Amino acid sequence: MIDEPTRRLDEGALRALVPRVLAGLVRRGEDFDAAEDALQEALLEALRVWPEHPPRDPPAWLATVATRRLVDARRSEAARHRREEATHAQPPPAATEEGDDTLFLLFCCCHPDLAPASQVALTLRAVGGLTTQEIADAFYVPEATMAQRISRAKRALRGRRLDRPGDLAVVLRVLYLIYTAGHAGRVDLAREAIRLARQLTLATEEQEARGLLALMLLNHARLPARLDSEGRIVTLDRQDRGLWDTREIAEGVRVLQSALAARRPGRYQIEAAIAALHDDAASAEETDWPQILAWYDDLVALTDDPVRQDPAAVLGRAVAVGHVLGPAAGLLETDRLREVLGDRHRWHAVRGHLHELDGDLPAAATAYVEAARRATNVAERDHLVRQAARARAAEL
Repeated sequence: MIDEPTRRLDEGALRALVPRVLAGLVRRGEDFDAAEDALQEALLEALRVWPEHPPRDPPAWLATVATRRLVDARRSEAARHRREEATHAQPPPAATEEGDDTLFLLFCCCHPDLAPASQVALTLRAVGGLTTQEIADAFYVPEATMAQRISRAKRALRGRRLDRPGDLAVVLRVLYLIYTAGHAGRVDLAREAIRLARQLTLATEEQEARGLLALMLLNHARLPARLDSEGRIVTLDRQDRGLWDTREIAEGVRVLQSALAARRPGRYQIEAAIAALHDDAASAEETDWPQILAWYDDLVALTDDPVRQDPAAVLGRAVAVGHVLGPAAGLLETDRLREVLGDRHRWHAVRGHLHELDGDLPAAATAYVEAARRATNVAERDHLVRQAARARAAEL
């Protein structure tokens, strides 16, 4: 009988092999959907066989078993002669670098014909090696719903050539969507996104991939301080910085520095630079706001219409302006954004922060209440309600 520690170890090792073997099957022309199903059957067989009979070449073993499953499936259809020729003519999957396989599969899963939700689900299944139940748990949906979403995504790819170069920007966006999905169920999606981003940096020299990895690491390092003992949000300026993960910060800074050395900063590199400046400050009062403002200037310059295309950047810049040039200057910046962003909760929350910075607690409380009314996330809404109550209490 297989003991549980051995089973867990096997499952972890198997998950790491998924991109390499699946990529080999798809590269040689197998249908993505059929190849993924065949590999899942091979993985189950490996869990049964490997503890007592470990293979000398695990990827080749999985590829062979998956290929047999594909051949068996084809034998139930027409064209027997063509199927048998393919079986004998197909060479074994060529050994490729793990990073190349990861990049290839990420491009497949992030096909532009798929909706973002499908891209995320298929990436977690095919590249991350997560089960459908794990993905469903992470997104708070029934397993059947997630299974249908993944099936639809695979059907959409059926018959398409998957050997053409993809758009790395889409892959990076999907990884960031996975990261921002947060932490739920049995799977820490943020940590899973970091793992996939690490693999992606092995497969490309594009510095934005490193910028994204750095951004994830620098933000993830603050996770232990983001909630209090009762699970309530703690804002950056009030966090216990002694709880931050200094090793993760150091790694993020190293990755960012290597990316910035190429002198082609993109969105993720700039956002990582801003995060690094926050992480570098020993206290909120020691934050290098002038440098942060300079990076925000670079960030909003990346788009022709930043107010509509990147509202988070322009609102972040308004906060930086308020800390560098004074709260009144920051509020003036938000006034200029009122027509486009005035109905968003984040706009009111920023004004609340700037009014509080200016010492105008009644105006701050009013802005926080307006932000809470518009917030859709329960935890964030409750946080804004507490911000309003704190401002009112301080006023008395």
